[in-house]
Amino acid sequence: MQGAIAFDTYTYAKELMSAGFTEKQADIQVKMLAKIIDERLATKQDILALKRDMKEMETTLKRDMKEMEVSLKRDMKEMELRLKHDLTFRLGLMVAAAITIVAALVKLL
Repeated sequence: MQGAIAFDTYTYAKELMSAGFTEKQADIQVKMLAKIIDERLATKQDILALKRDMKEMETTLKRDMKEMEVSLKRDMKEMELRLKHDLTFRLGLMVAAAITIVAALVKLL
């Protein structure tokens, strides 16, 4: 955690003792609560840092997604061109085969 949260341990201990806690019980309670607050409670600075980190991750993610989109579009265009070339080649072979077959049939008839 970056910043400490203000916690009046003295006043809290006094309140506990006035409610019937012994001094030892109040001391343990104060120490445990102070430890929990210090270790686990997020401060405003922690939250702001987390927001900054999340914004940075969002920006990075958007950039990466855009790069991926551009790459996918390029790959799809290349694949489309290869397919067109392949289909043109196959169509040419089929036409040549058909012409050859027709020529052979004409010779036979």
